[in-house]
Amino acid sequence: MGLRTPLTERLGVPFPIIGAPMAGISHGALARAVTEGGGLGMIGVGSTDRAELIAREARIASDGGRLRFGVGLMAWALDDRPELLEQTMAAKPALVSVSFGSPAPYVERLHEAGITVASQVQSTARALAAVDAGVDIIVAQGTEAGGHTGTVGTLPLIQLVLEAVDAPVVAAGGIATPRGVAAALAAGAAGVWVGTCLLACPESASRAQARDKVLAADETETILTRVFDVAQGIGWPETFAGRALRNRFTDTWHGREEELDGDGDARRLLADARATGDYDTAYIYAGQAVGLVHRPVPAAQLVRNLGEGASSLLAERLEALLVDRPTRWPDNGAIV
Repeated sequence: MGLRTPLTERLGVPFPIIGAPMAGISHGALARAVTEGGGLGMIGVGSTDRAELIAREARIASDGGRLRFGVGLMAWALDDRPELLEQTMAAKPALVSVSFGSPAPYVERLHEAGITVASQVQSTARALAAVDAGVDIIVAQGTEAGGHTGTVGTLPLIQLVLEAVDAPVVAAGGIATPRGVAAALAAGAAGVWVGTCLLACPESASRAQARDKVLAADETETILTRVFDVAQGIGWPETFAGRALRNRFTDTWHGREEELDGDGDARRLLADARATGDYDTAYIYAGQAVGLVHRPVPAAQLVRNLGEGASSLLAERLEALLVDRPTRWPDNGAIV
């Protein structure tokens, strides 16, 4: 059973589910699997990725032009790396997200190429600015999300953004089960944007050691921090910290970012850990929904489970909640 929302109609997918474009994780194989499951898979492009990655992974994601896919770009990186936008447009995705900075300089060109534009926002002000820039789909990203995000929770943020804009709003952050999908849709979201629940999928580009860490973690084991960006010298705007699994590196350096910035030994330690897959030091960006990820599930199956499960839950709950007789509350508070 499918679901119909403005997002499914715009993107031509059975389920209003978009796979988050996680740099280093969401490559062509994961994007293709998400689309094959009935959502829309996206390729994540990091600020230091080679532009050639986009064309290579797009061929895999589209299965030679058979499937739709999307690409996620970071606005703050595009000014210095316009080739990322050029390669993205040449790959002909159905959707491009331009987030973490103003999408305004890029929307018109993407629209001229027939591409739908989304942008992740972390506040009402950013949502309004994105609409003013001509963005088609607003992704309200709560602080529960893995990776770089803001500080407002998903539930208050989607309420605020839905009240503020007329564009379709997609909920992101903390959504990893059919219940989460159903909750977002019931609140008025046109769809959901999921990442953490895809981290352990066999199609993800992460190492097996990282997937094992994700499966072992619970919802209390993440931290919103800038230490990994500082230690790598990556120019992420300070506004956007990254939510990752806590480890020895965050325990040592979180709150000491100025000191870390000048510590060459710490930088080399992180670089070595990334190279060897030592995730007691290297980062794994993951959201608070990590506690809901219990086993590795193929991404297509996971997306179908989310969509079909949400459809069943919504039908069941609506039938239970929408009654045609008045409800009487006795003195003991029970509904009769």
